[in-house]
Amino acid sequence: MQLNWIVLFLAALLPLILGFFWYHKSVFGTAWMKVSGMDNEKAKNMNMAKVFGLTYLFSFFIAFGLNFIVIHQWHVYSIFANEPGMADPTSEVGQYLKSFMDKYGQNFRTFKHGIFHGIEYGILTAWPVIGVNALFERKSAKYIAISAGFWIVCFALMGGVICAFA
Repeated sequence: MQLNWIVLFLAALLPLILGFFWYHKSVFGTAWMKVSGMDNEKAKNMNMAKVFGLTYLFSFFIAFGLNFIVIHQWHVYSIFANEPGMADPTSEVGQYLKSFMDKYGQNFRTFKHGIFHGIEYGILTAWPVIGVNALFERKSAKYIAISAGFWIVCFALMGGVICAFA
C-alpha cells in the first residue's frame, strides 16, 4: 500500500476552500471577527501569502495524519513493520500482506466512512485543542463553536476524500 500524494495535496486545499465560505461575513465571518477580536484594520495588515501558505502547509500535515486514521488498512502494515521480510513481497510476511490486501484492501474505503472518522477525529482532537487554547485566551463558547465547528467539518471532508480516493 502506498500513499497517494496527489489526494493528500488536494485534501489539504479543503480548509482554504471551506474557510472562504465558513468565514464569509454572511455565514460565520462577522460573528467570528467579533468574538476573536479581529477587525478590518488587523486583517488588512496581514501578510496573506504567509497566512495562506502556512495554512496550506499545516492542512497538508492534517491530511497526512488523517490518512492513517481513515484508512484502516494502514494498521495492518504497522503491526508487521518490524517483521523480517516486511519489505520483500516474496517473503512469508510479504505474501501474507498481499493476500490480506487482495481480500480486505477495499473494506471501509468510502467517502461516508472517511467522513465518520474525520468527524470523530475532529471532535476528539480539534475541539479539545481549540477549547483549551480558547479557555486560556479567555475566548467565548461562541468562538470555540465557530472555530472547532470549522475544523470538524474540514476533518470530515478531508477524511471523506482521503478514504474514498487515496
